Amino acid sequence: MSSSLIQLLVLAGIAVFLIIKLKSVLGTREGFEKPPVPLEDPRPRPRREFEVIEGGPDRDIIDHVTEGSPSAKSLAAMKMAEPGFSVSEFLQGARGAYEMIVMAFEKGDLDQIRPFLAAEVFESFEEAVQAREAEGLSVEANFIGLREIEIHEASYDRDSRLAQIAVRFVGELTSVVRNREGQVIEGSPTEVKRQRDIWTFERRMGVDDPNWQLVATGE
Repeated sequence: MSSSLIQLLVLAGIAVFLIIKLKSVLGTREGFEKPPVPLEDPRPRPRREFEVIEGGPDRDIIDHVTEGSPSAKSLAAMKMAEPGFSVSEFLQGARGAYEMIVMAFEKGDLDQIRPFLAAEVFESFEEAVQAREAEGLSVEANFIGLREIEIHEASYDRDSRLAQIAVRFVGELTSVVRNREGQVIEGSPTEVKRQRDIWTFERRMGVDDPNWQLVATGE
């Protein structure tokens, strides 16, 4: 037997050994094989619906008034008349309006707030300022902030589309009243006074003018 034949037989034996070894490690594939199972199941899954059910509670309303109350129904009617209306945004505006109007009254500068006051309210404010000036009194005031703000009552007339929202305020400010001689006759620059008010704002829903007017004041 020639040396070349012997080498060929040796190589063939080594090849057979390697094939057997590989099969024991990798396994054997026979015929048609199923593809590898993907990491995610491709089968459709039922969708979970999280949409708000129509007719459900409106958090923008029930966060501020009792659900199902006359005020809640009135606020809902306002939203139907004007879909862009937001109770929370209204209260933010009322917060700023309260500080602006209180400080303008204390300082006797009513011109800047006239567009936000109904005629009767403006006249009552003007009379009070004029009476104060006639006595030679002046006021120095500093608005500290609001401790409380909440809707007291809301009403809506569907025929006229006139909306009214009464808001309860509890504000804090310092106030000093001086006479003609500059002497302090009331208040203190360091004593914080707590002021409670219930103001009623009015507006016709659906009109272009977004401003609410103060139509009544009380405690």
